Amino acid sequence: MTTAKKNIQIKEITDGQAVHDLFLVREMSRGETKAGKPYLSLVLMDASGEISGRIWENAEQLMGECPAGAVVSVTAQAQAYKGILQLRIDTLSRVADSEVDLALFVPSVQGNVTAMAKELIKLAGSVENPFLKELLLALFGERRLMQAFKKAPAAKMMHHAYVGGLLEHTLAVARLADSISSLYPSLDRSLLLAGALLHDIGKLKEFNFDSFPFEYSDRGRLVGHMVLGIEMIQEKIKGISGFPEELGDRLKHLILSHHGRHEFGSPSLPMMQEAFALNFLDDLDAKINYLDRLAGQVKGEGYQWTEFQRNLERFLFVKGHRGEEGSAPLDPGQDNGVDPRQRTLFGL
Repeated sequence: MTTAKKNIQIKEITDGQAVHDLFLVREMSRGETKAGKPYLSLVLMDASGEISGRIWENAEQLMGECPAGAVVSVTAQAQAYKGILQLRIDTLSRVADSEVDLALFVPSVQGNVTAMAKELIKLAGSVENPFLKELLLALFGERRLMQAFKKAPAAKMMHHAYVGGLLEHTLAVARLADSISSLYPSLDRSLLLAGALLHDIGKLKEFNFDSFPFEYSDRGRLVGHMVLGIEMIQEKIKGISGFPEELGDRLKHLILSHHGRHEFGSPSLPMMQEAFALNFLDDLDAKINYLDRLAGQVKGEGYQWTEFQRNLERFLFVKGHRGEEGSAPLDPGQDNGVDPRQRTLFGL
């Protein structure tokens, strides 16, 4: 089967350029002009970024060609409107899934996923408490779980919101937990490291990964990843002979309090040293990842101000650098589609 070819990246499109290329539809909605004529609004994406598009002619006929998740062949004209580049789409047709290399369209983690997964399992194996170690290896020893872990994002829109983001984020938080355990001897390294490795495991059930863009599952919206994670952990604990109930409660407390505040979705507030540490480490990695992606997408190098970031309630002073190919896009001037549960200052 021949793979359809892509010619230009979204980040390379300039005002006035004629465009004929392939894009992934992230969002599609129908609207009407003041005269009652239907039109389509699309958000198109590839591995380099996103761009909005409008279909003014034959909107009703083309709706079936461009549902969210479809790859489409587009003929369009790039136009700047109020300083924002858009595509005026003249023709559009859907491309068969079998002809598409999804890696061209989906932002992905930049690290070596296989090496990252091995390091994560190595950290799990370094846990000294025998019950927590057995629990971690039982979970991460499941082939299907690890396959999903390598693919899952850590969030829908905010930090690490790309393929492999959950693995990258979890590994980063676990590395931090391992490091500070030697700086603060009063911390229970086994408990903190187990909490770091498992704090977001429920996101494997919070999202659907059958197609892109990833969306919340019904259980994900109704229950949330912290409770789903507790269910996964408890199911494994039941199979471990003699697992202390009190130890299980401590671990569950870390999971349920790692967002730090009730308004950020945590059923519990941190009440243990390890819970405070996990909350801070999780928040640190999330915000560093967000700022680093912003810095990779501002124009030019050197320190400069971003647009006002609604989710952090401030302007940011970032050092511009060339973003990595395939890194997930952010729109510095927007609120980035913050989920209502992910409040300002995003406690994730």
